[in-house]
Formats: sequence, C-alpha cells, structure tokens
Amino acid sequence: MLSPLYGQLSPLRIPTSIPLDESALAYITAVEAADGAALEDGVKIAIENFVIGCKADGTWSAIKASCILAGARTLSGALVPLVGAAPTSINFVSGDYNRKTGLVGNSTTKYLNSNRAADADPQNNASLAIWVSTPSTASNIYYLGAVKSTPTPTVSSVISTNIGFSLRANTSAPNANRANSGFAGVSRTSSSAYNWRWASGAYTGSLTSSNSTGTYNGNIFVYGANLNGAIANRSNGRLSFYSIGESLNLALLDTRVSNLMTALATAIP
Repeated sequence: MLSPLYGQLSPLRIPTSIPLDESALAYITAVEAADGAALEDGVKIAIENFVIGCKADGTWSAIKASCILAGARTLSGALVPLVGAAPTSINFVSGDYNRKTGLVGNSTTKYLNSNRAADADPQNNASLAIWVSTPSTASNIYYLGAVKSTPTPTVSSVISTNIGFSLRANTSAPNANRANSGFAGVSRTSSSAYNWRWASGAYTGSLTSSNSTGTYNGNIFVYGANLNGAIANRSNGRLSFYSIGESLNLALLDTRVSNLMTALATAIP
C-alpha cells in the first residue's frame, strides 16, 4: 500500500512536512505554533524517530513529564512539553537557548519548575534523566531534583555533581564527575535498589544498598533542586533534554536521546 506522505511504507523515513506518529505530530504542531514558524523536515523526522523508537523500546509510556530543550526555533518552542505539564521558566531569556545544544543555566537566578511533583510516580517505580550538552563548571550543584531533609527521614531524588544520583532515598550512588557530558539517568524498580547511568554509558551501576525512604510532594526543579520548597544549588550547565516518570531502561533511553541529539545537530543549519 502506498502512503500519501512517504510513498511505499518502510521503516526508513524520507523528508515530509507531516509525521505519521500521532504523539510526534501533536508535539511538533505545538512547537511550531509556539515558534510561529515551521520546523525543518530533518528536525521533524528526528523527533518522530525518537518518539517511535521510545514506543518500540517500551520506554515511552514511562515518561510522564519531558521537554526536548533543543530543536525548536525559539525558547518558547523549546519549553513546549513533549509529555506532561509545561515547565515554568524562571528568568531564562532567548539568549540562553541554542537550537543544537539546548538551554544554559547561570548558577544564580535561572531554573525551571517542571510542575511534576516528586511523589507523582510510585515510591518504588520512578526515574529521572537528562542530556548534558555542556557540563556545569560549578561544583556542588543539582542538575535536577527534589529533596526533603526536614522533617526526617531525608528523601532525595536528584542528579547532581556533589552526591551523584539518588532516588527516593537518603543514600547516593558514586559521585558524578561534573566534567562529563551526555546522558545521565537514574531508575528505581524496587524498595532496596536503583540503577544509575552517567556520561552516556561510561559509568553505570546499581546501588543495591539503597532502601527507599519515602516520597516528597514538592515539584522537581531543573537547573537546581527543590530543597524543602525552595530552589537550591543551581547549575550553569547546558541541558537539551529532561524526563521524569516511572522506571525505565536507562540504556535504551540513552540510545534514543543520543540519536536524537545527533540528528538535530545534523538537521539544523
């Protein structure tokens, strides 16, 4: 059968102004409305292939809040949610945004409120992930997360340079090297352990001695962390993707985000 969009149906995509996948189409339409202009065909294909790939991998349904902080023509377009609620931008301006490499923080005044509560996903079924285009030059910062330290017990769900990774726990995986770029993620599937992945697979592991200590009802922040209701330890790194949701296969998501960023860099003039 012939498709009016692609010709003979095939897993290979050729340039078109309209993607086939319903989720990708809805996202692209919203981004173009926010941008006030159409995206390049190559950008659309990159986004569609990412969505289709995540669905094939079984990770798409686990993503509950996410932004591709690259690809769009404007900052407004970049803040259109791929999934879930739109983030609230605090002090970001258009000059902070680069279509190929994403949105950069400043360690002092800027952050995103994801508008996704840290307890929105089950205590032992959760994940966080980001793509770091340019690592933070400041130490002891959070790339994203939420932390409740009062009253005890401490509940930490973060990706950071000072404590590494923590998810629904008061313990942390090995310290993350702030000089690393690429994918970073953490996923919990049980009450006693969680998996982590850093620098696009250069460092991976499972923290098997980390019992979940509860959840925190504050929203997860990006370019910093929600510490007992206030922004803390802001990052000056540049991010081009984040996701929040239920547990998922970090290696599979890493591959899809990596392919997306490579495709966007190629498609954008």
